[in-house]
Order: sequence, then C-alpha cells, then structure tokens
Amino acid sequence: PRSPAGMLPVVAGLLLAVAAGGRGAAAGDQESPPGSRFVCTSLPLDAAGAGCPLPSVLMQGSALPPEEELKATVLQLRETVLQQKETIGSQREAIRELTGKLSRCESADGKSAPGTWKKELAKGKDTMGDLPRDPAQVIDQLSRTMQTLKDRLESLEHQLRANVSYAALPNDLREMLQRRLGDLERQLLSKVAELEDEKSLLHNETSAHRQRTETALNALLERVSELEKGNSAFKSPDEFKVSLPLRTNYLYGKIKKTLPELYAFTVCLWLRSSASPGIGTPFSYAVPGQANEIVLIEWGNNPIELLINDKVAQLPLFISDGKWHHICITWTTRDGMWEAFQDGEKLGTGENLAPWHPIKPGGVLILGQEQDTVGGRFDATQAFVGEMSQFNIWDRVLKAEDIMNIANCSTNMPGNIIPWVDNNVDVFGGATKWPVETCEERLLDL
Repeated sequence: PRSPAGMLPVVAGLLLAVAAGGRGAAAGDQESPPGSRFVCTSLPLDAAGAGCPLPSVLMQGSALPPEEELKATVLQLRETVLQQKETIGSQREAIRELTGKLSRCESADGKSAPGTWKKELAKGKDTMGDLPRDPAQVIDQLSRTMQTLKDRLESLEHQLRANVSYAALPNDLREMLQRRLGDLERQLLSKVAELEDEKSLLHNETSAHRQRTETALNALLERVSELEKGNSAFKSPDEFKVSLPLRTNYLYGKIKKTLPELYAFTVCLWLRSSASPGIGTPFSYAVPGQANEIVLIEWGNNPIELLINDKVAQLPLFISDGKWHHICITWTTRDGMWEAFQDGEKLGTGENLAPWHPIKPGGVLILGQEQDTVGGRFDATQAFVGEMSQFNIWDRVLKAEDIMNIANCSTNMPGNIIPWVDNNVDVFGGATKWPVETCEERLLDL
C-alpha cells in the first residue's frame, strides 16, 4: 500500500483528468488554463450568444442553414459525450485498481473486512456503479471518493505505525517466557534434588531402624533364654528340644564344644519335620579349609545325603512326614564304611566314603544350617525346618543293639564327645528351646 503523500499526485491527476473531460464537454478542443473548472447548464436557444459561446465549428459555419447547424451541434455534443464516457471509464478503472489494492492491504492488516468502504459509499444515492450524468456531480463524487480513499490510507498508515510499535512485544514476551521457564526448571530440579536427599535419608534411617530392631530382638531373645535357664525350665539338663520354625538363614543352634580328631564316630538324634521339598540340614561341621567336613542334608528333591570331607553318600532314610524319628549314622575311616539307622532299624550301609580320612579337630558344629564358611554364610534354601533333640556324638561306631536300645527308650546313653545338655547348646536368630516330649511320647508318634 502507498502512503497518503504518495497518493496525492494520483488524486490530483484524477481530478485534472476529470476537469479536462468537463472542459472537452463544454468547450470542444480548446485548451483551458490549468486548474480551471467549468460548469455547463442548459440555456434557451435565444440566450446562447450571451451565456455560453457555441463551439468554434458552429461559429465558423454560421452561414449554414439551421438544419445543418443543428446536425453539426448534435455531432459535436455526441463527440463530447463519448469523450466524457472514455474519461469516466478510465477513471473508474483507476479507482477500481486503487480499491483492490486498499482491499488487499486491509485484508492483510485484519482490522477491517474487504469491501467495507464500498458499503459505506453504497449508502449514498449515487454510487460508482451508477455515476450521475452531470459532469459537475461526477467531479464532486470523484472528489469525495478521493477524500475517502485518502482518509482510509491515513488510517491504514496509522494502524501500520501502531503495529510496528507493537512488533517488539512478541520478542519481549518470548524472552520473558523463556526466563520464566528457566526459573521454573531450576526450581523443579532443586525440588527433585531435595526429594532424592530425603529419600536417601529415609532409606538410611530405615536401615538403621531395622538394625536397631534386630539388635533389640536378639538381646530380648538372649535374655529370655537366660531367664529360662535361670528358672530351671527343664526337669533334666537333657530334656529339651530346639525349635527352628522358619526356613531362614539366621535361625540356628550352635554346639559350644568342638570335636577332636576322629577316626570313627556315631551321631544320633531325634527330629521331627514336614518341610518340603527336603527337610534341609539337621547339622553341619566345618573346619578351616573344609566347610563340608561332616554334613547331613536333604535339599530340594534329592534324597538325604551324608557328606564327609565333601564326599557324598545317599542314605535310604525317610523322615519328612511330620513325625518324630530317631536317626543314627556311623562312619569309620577304615575303608570309609558307613551305616544308616532309622527308629532303631538299619536301613542301609556302604563303603568308600572318604576312606582313610580322619575328621579334623577344632571346627564349628551348627544345628539347622549348612555352612559355606566356618560358622557362617548360611543359605536359607538349605536350612532345617522343624524340631530336634538328643543330639549326641560318640568317637566310635556303636553296636546295633545299643542303637536299638536308645531308639526304643530302653537306655539313656549320652555321647562321650558331644552330649545333649542345656548348657552346651546356644540358639540364635529366633530359634528357641522348649521342654521336649518324653521318649515314650515320641515313640507313640512313630
């Protein structure tokens, strides 16, 4: 779009062109001074000489007859009318071109709908589509139209200047939003860091609280055990059992005494378990350099096994029915001979189990857990679940009659190496000692 200053020559040109057309209608081909304006009105025939002079053609041919003079006048007027039509047509095209440009400018600016000014002009009686026939009215109408176009151009330029003044606003707004987003992002990261710190502190506090709880629980269990011992809860030092009710890696019993070097042994005990699969590890003996010096274990779906110096023999014992059973195992280093008894009856025997290997002394004897290192690294999947009592060890192979008498409660024979007495057994992690059923009651459970 052009500025109003740039449109002034165009407007002036339009006005001059229309004025020239008017002069052509009034004075034929004669030149008129610039800026002159002629208004022609109809006059009586007798007043033609005094008011508006006739065209030069008529004046020169005054000697013609009246009919010829009238014809010449009509032809001259017809030419004038044609010239006026051509001038008006050219001005109409110019106005239409300007109107189209203004419409595009107004459409791009978005402030007013295209064709608004046409509607305003159409409110009058005379419109550009129906121009008046009087040249004076045409010039008047064109003047008003030009003024309207000028006003609209000034308004459009003013709006453009206003838009230019606001052009920097989006950039400032964008920068402000970016700064605001940056602040929010920093606040969010700070909050996340605070939450992470709180989470870490909470985890540490929870771990410390759990450790304090476990320490207090162990202290309480030890105190209960001491009170039970002080109150002489058992009628006899050997009339107790150790209960290991859960399959964990922290419930166990420990024999205070250790083994000397052995070339033969017999281990007997009463036990009751219904754990599945496998009852776990009733006892294990570990020495430095060999965690599986002596182990009795039933793990998973495997049969119960005896390990000596990490060598394995499978025993034909079945003791996971939830009833009390008396178990005895004998072994000698001579040819690695072994025997297995259940409820006083020999169920199996074999040889070549760690032959000529003496049992090493100074180890740790654990009830209810399998040791991966001396005295530790228990595996919950291999833990014994159930109850046991009368765990005794001898340094020789007992006779079958002695084992039968122990199993049927005919004799009480404590182990000469490890006897089952209260002050020789400690319990940990929630394992407990309870008064045991009498030997006859255990027999009735078979």
